[in-house]
Amino acid sequence: MEHISDCVFCYPELDQRQSVMMENKHCYFLQLDYFQEKGVVLEGAGVIVPKRHRETVFDLTKEEWGSTYSLLQDVKNYLDRDHNPDGYNVGWNCGEVGGQSIFHAHMHVLPRYKDEGMAGKGIRYFIKGAGNERG
Repeated sequence: MEHISDCVFCYPELDQRQSVMMENKHCYFLQLDYFQEKGVVLEGAGVIVPKRHRETVFDLTKEEWGSTYSLLQDVKNYLDRDHNPDGYNVGWNCGEVGGQSIFHAHMHVLPRYKDEGMAGKGIRYFIKGAGNERG
């Protein structure tokens, strides 16, 4: 398998704050310990990452895409059961300008709750904001 020696997604054990919550043949679902706590903002949040080092979602193989889909269904069942969110944001950041800070592809799975301050604001809310003008 292709790995980068200091990548916290290639080697999840490098970040002691994160846990592999579930996995399948090609992917992990990782959560930082903090997001497993009840009542925190982003309660239940985590990322689905390919086990092989892929820089962005555009580099995934068909098998990795299928495994990502399958694991996403399992993650949703887990989050619905253990965290009972009212909605979800699911997405990928690609490249530095796209907001990617760890250059190993990772799908954010963000449970959302009615009682949070930004309830009802989706992914595009921040991009469409007045402070985000080109030029």
